[in-house]
Amino acid sequence: MQLNQSLSDELAMLSLFNQSSLQEGLKVHSHQAKAVDVEATKRLFSKGLVTAEDGGYLTSLGKDAVEHLQGLLLMLK
Repeated sequence: MQLNQSLSDELAMLSLFNQSSLQEGLKVHSHQAKAVDVEATKRLFSKGLVTAEDGGYLTSLGKDAVEHLQGLLLMLK
C-alpha cells in the first residue's frame, strides 16, 4: 500500500484527536479550515472513523486507528 496524499491528509486529521481524553472531539469548520482538511474529515466519516462529516468524536474503529497511529508515530520518532 502506498501512502498517497489523501491518506496522508486523513492520518494528519486523526493525529489531532486527543487519545488521552476520548470525550474530546474535533470540529472542522468549512469556512475556517483548509479544504484538504475538510475533505479528509468527510472521508474519515464515510469510513466510519468519526461520528460526523465535520469531525465530531472518534468511533470505536476510530479509537483503534488513533491508537495504532500513535504507536506508529512513536516508533518512527
